[in-house]
Amino acid sequence: MFYLLIIAAAATRLFPHPPNVACIGAIGLFAGCYLSGRRAYLVPVATLLLSDIAGQLLRIPGMGFYNPLTMLAVYLGVVAAVPVGRLIASRKSLWLKAPAGSLVASTAFFVISNFGVWMSGWYTLSLAGLIACYVNAIPFYGYTLVGDLAFTGVLFGSYELSKYMAASKAASPQAA
Repeated sequence: MFYLLIIAAAATRLFPHPPNVACIGAIGLFAGCYLSGRRAYLVPVATLLLSDIAGQLLRIPGMGFYNPLTMLAVYLGVVAAVPVGRLIASRKSLWLKAPAGSLVASTAFFVISNFGVWMSGWYTLSLAGLIACYVNAIPFYGYTLVGDLAFTGVLFGSYELSKYMAASKAASPQAA
């Protein structure tokens, strides 16, 4: 069920959507919360890479390969969600921690990915250029927040519901 949810969420990147309303941050948060070891880091990176390959091959606007330094920053921004997921892994008040973790992961992605945009020379390499880069990215940050919160709710909610239903089914007496 776990990997099926990740595959389904990743597939949504291939459908038309507003810019930055994507599942990748939520997948990093989800993997950090529920997977141990390197797999937690590998899942969001592999998901992003595979969807970038598909986007490139299918020529989906806004997806695929672009400036390597910017791409590196985007991938690092996605990976930043994993330690946040680890922090919310304690099951106590998961329903409060998951949305808060989503906000932290979205903010980390915003800071890291846009620093990569600035370093790639899309803006002048000055303090004024850095400020302009972040200011111009604010609308995309709003989209990232919406996407990460929505997909975090879907992933965590679906997974926890499936665990609850499986536990309830196992605990109920079999009908004769």
